[in-house]
Amino acid sequence: GRLGFLTDLSVDTMFETLDEILAGKYTTERRMLLYAEIIRDGASVFGSLALNDVVLYRGMSSGMIEFEVKVNNEYVNTLRSDGLIVTTPTGSTAYALSSGGPILHPSLDLIALVPVCPHTLSNRPIVIGPDASVEIRMHSAANVRINCDSHSCYDLEQTDNIIVRRFPKTVRLLHSVNHSYYRMLREKLGWSEFP
Repeated sequence: GRLGFLTDLSVDTMFETLDEILAGKYTTERRMLLYAEIIRDGASVFGSLALNDVVLYRGMSSGMIEFEVKVNNEYVNTLRSDGLIVTTPTGSTAYALSSGGPILHPSLDLIALVPVCPHTLSNRPIVIGPDASVEIRMHSAANVRINCDSHSCYDLEQTDNIIVRRFPKTVRLLHSVNHSYYRMLREKLGWSEFP
């Protein structure tokens, strides 16, 4: 990304702050991870971790894709859209935010499902619990891909099922002792600025 929500050290104070962190003066923050798996013909063909998000998208296709979403084996809806973002709180300030998703505080273990340009305007982002299992079943999959944190990508086929759930381990971030999440949001998003 370009805003750098995980980059809370400024160039001006970088060395001083790193010295303090190396001297043991820091706060820690735990961040959840997602694990995405693709099931094809009953077998797992792909798996990847994501700190930010798992994104289902239409690749090079010019048309919408269609897929079914279930949470904990319960049908939620069938979407026709450009894709779906399954995001952690860390990823909620990334692609999901630009797609109209909510900002989730990083201390929350929650998952947000954010449609990308849905055909029906009533398809809105929803937030689900941390132990939910999200299943995405493809209805049309020409040129459809999945990517995890924009690094691990995989091409999908029409009968594929994507399962996304919280990974049992977390990532630990170190911050300076004066780190403030809300100050960082104000600075990165330009809140409270006057023209």
